Amino acid sequence: VQLQASGGGLAQPGGSLRLSCAASGFRTDDYAIGWFRQAPGKEREGVSCISGSDTDSMPYYSDSVKGRFTISRDNAKNTVYLQMNSLNPEDTAVYYCAADRYMYSGSSYWGTYWGKGTLVTVSS
Repeated sequence: VQLQASGGGLAQPGGSLRLSCAASGFRTDDYAIGWFRQAPGKEREGVSCISGSDTDSMPYYSDSVKGRFTISRDNAKNTVYLQMNSLNPEDTAVYYCAADRYMYSGSSYWGTYWGKGTLVTVSS
């Protein structure tokens, strides 16, 4: 089982980036997939989460990214995306994707599988 996050890089304030989380060894539509971030000196923060087979479940977004970030999935590619718009320097962090059987709702114990992170830097 493996999760691979990619798509990080340098963006200017107000810019956009799209992160990808590619899964292998399991079907992403059997799991909820979440995005987390950790900035230097700060605790890890749950950013967004999309449900697996429960398509009626609304995605989760933290207050800090609501209205700017959009999570989506491509089941054919076994990949989940995080479209990040209107980026600001406070979005600078290492972003991780993770999977669990249930939707993320703030628990620090959430996440059966974790991938390595991808660095997002927002700076002019």
